Amino acid sequence: MIGRMSSPADQYHCWYYDTKVWLKTTFLGIPSMKSVSDMWNYQEILWEHKPSLILELGTGNGGSTLYFAGILQMISPHTRILSVDIHQNGLDERVRRHPAIELLECDSLSPVVASRFGELRREYGGKAFCIADSGHSMEHVLAELMLLRSLTLPGDYVVVEDGNINGHPVFSAYDPGPGPYEALEEYFSRFPQDYIPDRERENKFGFTYSPKGFLIRR
Repeated sequence: MIGRMSSPADQYHCWYYDTKVWLKTTFLGIPSMKSVSDMWNYQEILWEHKPSLILELGTGNGGSTLYFAGILQMISPHTRILSVDIHQNGLDERVRRHPAIELLECDSLSPVVASRFGELRREYGGKAFCIADSGHSMEHVLAELMLLRSLTLPGDYVVVEDGNINGHPVFSAYDPGPGPYEALEEYFSRFPQDYIPDRERENKFGFTYSPKGFLIRR
C-alpha cells in the first residue's frame, strides 16, 4: 500500500497492482501480466522505431509474445521475434504456430541466446527492440543488461520491466530484495553513456511497470 500524500498516479499504480487486475489481463485470451498502458506504449514505440527483430526475455504464457508478433507483422512482413524462457510448457499453441515467432527454452543468460540473436540480426538487419522480463533479482537483471550491452546497436530500443517492485512504488516486501530498478541504477553507475533514457515514453501514461527502463541505445 501507499501513503495518502503520494501522487494520484502512484495511488492508481498501487490500486492497479494490489487488485491484481494484471493477473487477469489477456491478449486474445492468452494471459499477459503487464500494464495495459505499457502495452499501448510498446506498439507506439514499435511503429515509431520500426525494428525488424524483437528479443523478448521472458515468454510467460505468450500473450505479449503474440501481441508483439502481430504488431510487428503489420508494420513489416520481414520481421521476427525471438522469445526466451526457461520453461515454455504453458504456452498457447497459437504462439507456437505463429510463423514470425521463434522460441528458445533456456535461461535468458545462456550463450545460445546471444548466438541465435546474432544470426537473426544478420538475417533481418535493421533495428532491434529488446524487452527484459524474466528473473527479477538485481543480479539477474544486471547480467541481462550486460548481455544486451554486447548485443545492441545504436538506435535499438530496450525496455527493462518490473522496476516498479521493491517499493518503486509497489511490492515493498519483494522477497529477493533489490530488483530491476536497482540493477538499472548499478548499470548506469558503470556505463552512464550507453543509453538515452526515453522519459517522454516512461511518463506518457502517468505510471509504468518500467520506471527508468525505457532506453534508446546510443
